[in-house]
Amino acid sequence: MKLLVIVGSTRPNRASDLVVPWVTSRLAAHGGFEVETADLRDWPLPLFAEHPGTIGDISDPTYSQPIVRAWNAKVKEADAFLIVTPEYNHSVPGVLKNAIDTVWLSFGFRNKPVATVGYSSGIGGGIRAIEHLAQMFVEAEAVPLRNTVVLPFVHRAFDASGEPTDPMADAGLQILLEDLTWWSTALSKARAEGELQPGQLRARAAAAAAQG
Repeated sequence: MKLLVIVGSTRPNRASDLVVPWVTSRLAAHGGFEVETADLRDWPLPLFAEHPGTIGDISDPTYSQPIVRAWNAKVKEADAFLIVTPEYNHSVPGVLKNAIDTVWLSFGFRNKPVATVGYSSGIGGGIRAIEHLAQMFVEAEAVPLRNTVVLPFVHRAFDASGEPTDPMADAGLQILLEDLTWWSTALSKARAEGELQPGQLRARAAAAAAQG
């Protein structure tokens, strides 16, 4: 299974640089996934402005820029996702929301599991960002997982060697990876057996039939 770890913060001195090495080390020990990290610093996507005129051939969209096409392809090829996100103003960073929105018409997240690790400098641990991500990924027809990891007071969450100071952080991540493995296997099998068309395409077809 191909797992794409998406790093949702791009600002200087971001705390995700504390979190991501821990997550990827546990993924390596887990061994159940072929892991790739997509750091949004390396994906300077334009603000989402795609429309039917930017698509080109609908069977092989070109989009407005090569990086938009490449991002859709990168997401499409993954079987599962793990999002590492801080919380900005009770939600996700704009750059992360933009990256999710940019996966358009490729349906790259559809029928795939999404796990989340949230963090914050305060007591919340990113939980409100995680809740908003669940809403976004339901709309993308993905499967956001119930069990998540939250890291409050993130600057005190790891010791000098990068190990978590709270043993429940490792326990939570282990539960998350178990769930992600199960759902990845189940949904991969389901996709291989055949998928429905995306709901919005079926709705458009029904509307066109009703007007005809």
